[in-house]
Amino acid sequence: MKLTLHNYQVVAKDFIIGHPYAAVILDMGMGKTATTLSAVNELMFDRFEVTKVLVIAPLRVANTVWSDEIEQWAELRHLRYSKIVGTPKQRNVALQKDADIYIVNRENLPWLVEQCSPYFKWDMVVIDELSSFKSWQSKRFKAFMAMRPYMKRIVGLTGTPSSNGLMDLFAEFKVIDGGERLGRFIGEFRSRYFEEGRRNGNIVYEYIPMDYAECQIQDKISDITISMKALDYLDMPDLISTKKLVRMSEKEKEKYSQFKKEYVLSELDGLEVTAANAASLTNKLVQLSNGAVYSDDHTVVALHEQKLDALEDILESANGEPVLVAYWFKHDLARIIGRLEKLKVKSRVLKTEEDIREWNKGNVPVGLLHPAGAGHGLNLQKGGHHLVWFGLTWSLELYQQTNARLWRQGQEAETVVIQHIVTEGTIDEEILKALENKDAQQERLIAAVKAQVGGADG
Repeated sequence: MKLTLHNYQVVAKDFIIGHPYAAVILDMGMGKTATTLSAVNELMFDRFEVTKVLVIAPLRVANTVWSDEIEQWAELRHLRYSKIVGTPKQRNVALQKDADIYIVNRENLPWLVEQCSPYFKWDMVVIDELSSFKSWQSKRFKAFMAMRPYMKRIVGLTGTPSSNGLMDLFAEFKVIDGGERLGRFIGEFRSRYFEEGRRNGNIVYEYIPMDYAECQIQDKISDITISMKALDYLDMPDLISTKKLVRMSEKEKEKYSQFKKEYVLSELDGLEVTAANAASLTNKLVQLSNGAVYSDDHTVVALHEQKLDALEDILESANGEPVLVAYWFKHDLARIIGRLEKLKVKSRVLKTEEDIREWNKGNVPVGLLHPAGAGHGLNLQKGGHHLVWFGLTWSLELYQQTNARLWRQGQEAETVVIQHIVTEGTIDEEILKALENKDAQQERLIAAVKAQVGGADG
């Protein structure tokens, strides 16, 4: 196939070529991979500025997406690639191979740096999903910073640069420019742009951005950042996002309050809700909202079937059209499959390449998808245009990525419908509100948990 870049892709490609350090923020579905490979091709074979490139990507993307993209386009097929994945032996063989582009999954980056330091053969690095370097304490961040001084060019690709707030940007941009714009140390960055919120003794649990922080940070990084939204450049289908509210019966509400005391409030035992325990508490609260919870001995305790009933109604109204259902917990998946079997509706958990192919062919009436497996490069738009959130996630990044599996360029339907099944009077409402406000910061999570556990009566 012949590769013809859209005008916005040409702009992004030229930006990469013109900026040795570049952050490229492109919405999902806008062709980040093809754009970057076109820039690499020009830098390597037309301008002779680059000899070898290292791509750091999530595992599934490292395994398939970059190589598929090279193979797909006639203009890129001459690019030789090597995938540094698998066992240590397989990785070593791939590392020794003579290639133009080396692709490594981000989990193996510390191993790679250890093997090569300080003789790195790459002069350009592409980070596919820059947001995976948002923690300055992570092993992959430290490993990358050890090799960074040896790189002439660094490109960071992402659709969601600050899914948890402005604090993420420190590590992400230090990776790109070595700390030139936002400072070399996290303490310096915090004191300049944030004020301390809640704390316990010397431990600060919350940092609140100063009023000027967002504007100043954006100004600092603007010279090396290009940002484009799909809606501005692509002929995207209409998006209808709805909330399907379900209500527990009085008996179920009583049971809900009892379970909340037993499984959630008991964990607190008089303690303050903090960043340290909020994640565990919200996990339990979301399970209760969905209708079942893991007990202390890991057995599943059922609470209500309201969400399953709502899902049944949605499937009926879909009139045989394929529906994608996002679930979070294993017991939710088991309960959904159990209900579908009762209804004699065929379903398939979308995990493997074969599963995805069958979905895109239209052979899967109900596709079941875990948001963490719906990440980068997964295209499901050919198989349907209905998505149902059975259970919500607090992660804005995962939420947006999952939605973008259907709502993206190449979707043949004129409209994509996303429905959220929400249990009234539970944390579901708080999470959806935070996601709608594009605000999935930790303080919102803590506030939501506090709102739910504020009264022992629930």
